[in-house]
Amino acid sequence: MRTTNSSKKTLVLAGTGKTGRRVVERLAARELPVRVGSRKGSPPFDWQETATWVPALRGVEAVYVAYHPDAAFPGAAEAVGSFADQAVRCGVKRLVLLADRGASEAERCERAVRASGAEWTVVRTGFISQNFSEDVLTGAVRAGVVALPAGEVAEPFTDAEDIADVAAAALTEDRHVRETYDVTGPRLMTFAEAVAEIGEAIGRTVRYQAVSGERFSAALQEKGTPVRLAEPLADLMGEVFDGRRARLGDGVQRAVGRPPRDFADYVRGTAATGIWAPAR
Repeated sequence: MRTTNSSKKTLVLAGTGKTGRRVVERLAARELPVRVGSRKGSPPFDWQETATWVPALRGVEAVYVAYHPDAAFPGAAEAVGSFADQAVRCGVKRLVLLADRGASEAERCERAVRASGAEWTVVRTGFISQNFSEDVLTGAVRAGVVALPAGEVAEPFTDAEDIADVAAAALTEDRHVRETYDVTGPRLMTFAEAVAEIGEAIGRTVRYQAVSGERFSAALQEKGTPVRLAEPLADLMGEVFDGRRARLGDGVQRAVGRPPRDFADYVRGTAATGIWAPAR
């Protein structure tokens, strides 16, 4: 049960993104006041424009802290720490941080949130399944070749629906304060196995190709991704896909009392939407 003032808003940062919009949906379904934190929000919020922070925090009691582009990117910890301190000064009581499993910068983000003086919960996640359908990999799946600098390591692909369920619970229930949830799927898979499952579901061959970080970054830039995003993303994948994340977490079961969604459930539901159909 929530013990905080229900007239106060929850601010959801990256509120139009893969996890943020799902958190917004869950809070809205409970008829809780929510503010979408985005550059196009009202008021707008931009991680790079600190002048937008205080207006977005007015009247807010809890915040879903999702750093854009990722909590593992260089500079994230400094920004998250500054934001957390500002949030507390503005009267925010609770911070729920989206963190990246095994990434050193994300660990620094966690320490900054814990040191802020607010009630805190950390939601650690790995590679989000929806990256295959709501991000740059959508086109790769359609083309039949998914090239990533992830080698042959296994990953417990995490469903964005699970992340949102855990985050929404942490924002609204006191029992999650000072908890760290390792949110993963229920089984380990290599990227080759994951894309093969997608191919089977859509009736076409989809192949995984292991590439270097340099090649991955160059391919992103060729498709229009700025170098300031492409290079850190390639570096991040080189950091975390060394086997350190090849283990299952129990965060979904602990936080919401049910098993996590399997990758097959995600693939089945997504394939039915037609998002992976070849472009005509």
